[in-house]
Amino acid sequence: MKISVVTERRPHERRVAASPDSVKRLTAQGHEILVETGAGIASAYTDAAYQAAGATIVERGQAYGDADILLKVQRPLSIGDGAIDEMAMLRRGAVLIGMLSPLQHKDQVAAYAKAGVTAFAMELVPRITRAQTMDVLSSQANLAGYKAVLEAAASFGRAFPMMMTAAGTIAPARVLIMGAGVAGLQAIATARRLGAIVSATDVRLAAKEQVESLGATFLVVDLEAMKQMETAGGYAKEMGADFQRRQREHVAEALKKTDIAITTALIPGRKAPVLITATMVANMRAGSVIVDLAVEQGGNVEGAAYGKNVVTANGVTIMGPANLPADIAVDASALYARNLFAFLGLIVGKDKNLAIDINDEIVKATLLTRDGAVVHPQLAGV
Repeated sequence: MKISVVTERRPHERRVAASPDSVKRLTAQGHEILVETGAGIASAYTDAAYQAAGATIVERGQAYGDADILLKVQRPLSIGDGAIDEMAMLRRGAVLIGMLSPLQHKDQVAAYAKAGVTAFAMELVPRITRAQTMDVLSSQANLAGYKAVLEAAASFGRAFPMMMTAAGTIAPARVLIMGAGVAGLQAIATARRLGAIVSATDVRLAAKEQVESLGATFLVVDLEAMKQMETAGGYAKEMGADFQRRQREHVAEALKKTDIAITTALIPGRKAPVLITATMVANMRAGSVIVDLAVEQGGNVEGAAYGKNVVTANGVTIMGPANLPADIAVDASALYARNLFAFLGLIVGKDKNLAIDINDEIVKATLLTRDGAVVHPQLAGV
C-alpha cells in the first residue's frame, strides 16, 4: 500500500500528517511511504529524518498521483482557495484521510464523490473508549487550550501569580474558562500552574467534577437543566433560550471581576454559540484579555475577528487566534500522526490491503464518500 504525505498549503497551517516516528511504524508494517519534499519543514521534520525512517521523498505530483492513501491535516484546496488545485490532483480510487470539515463544506464532500475518492473525516471519530487513540479533536484541542493561556499571558499587562515583594503585593490574575471540554480543561490546568485564580463554566453538569479536580471553581446556573445539556457522545447540546438568558446573566457578573476569559464552546456542525456579548465586554475592566478559541466557527465573542487581536473602546483585548495547534506544530503533528496511525490500523488489513468494514461504528461515523457516492447519514442528499 502506497501512503502519501503532502505539504499543507492552507493559511496558518504548519502541521503535517505524519511524523518520522509514524513513518517508521508504517514502513515496519510493509507499507511504502511517499513524502512530498519539504512537507514537514514547518514542523521541524526534515526530509532526511523521513528518509531515515524509511520514506521516499518525492515531488508533489507523484505524492498525489501515486497515493493509494493520502494523509492530510486539512481538507484539500479547491479552485479559488489558492494557487494550487489539490482537488484536481486527487487520484480516482484513492483514500483521503484528514480533518475535512464536511458539515461546513458539503459541496466539497460531493466533489470527493464525483472524483471517485473514498474520504474519511477524522473530526467525526466518535468519542468512545475504542476510538480514543484516533480522537484528533481531543489531541489538538488539548494543545490549543494550553497555547491559549500562553497567548493570553503574553498579551496581559500583569503577572499571573500572587507576588509578595518589598515594594508591595501583586494580586493574582483571575481567569474564567468558558467551556470545560478538552481545550477548556487544559486551559484550566495551565492557568492554575501559572498561579492564577481560575473559575470555569460549562452547560454540562458532568464537567463540574473535572473542573473542581483541577482546583478551579465551577460556576453553576441550574443543576437540573444542566443534566440535560450533554449528548450520549459526550458533546454539548445547544442551550434553550431560557437557559441561555440565565447563563449570560451569571457570566456577565463573573466577567466584571475577570482579568482573562478563554472561550472554547463548539457545537459539531453548527455555528459557535455566542457566550460573551458586546455589552459584557463593555463592562469588563480595562486591560482584560479574551481569547476566543471558537472564532473560526463564528466565534463565542461578539467583536472577535479571525486571526486578529481587537482592542475595544474600553481597553479590552479580544484575541481571535487562527489555528493555535499549528503554533505548536512539532507536538501537534506528532499527536495527529499517532491518531492517523491508529485509524489506519482500522481500515487496512494484515495483508496490507484496504479492509473497510462499513458496519464498524468508527468507520461508519467517519466515512463520507465511497464508490462515487456520498454515504454519510448526516450528508444525505448532498
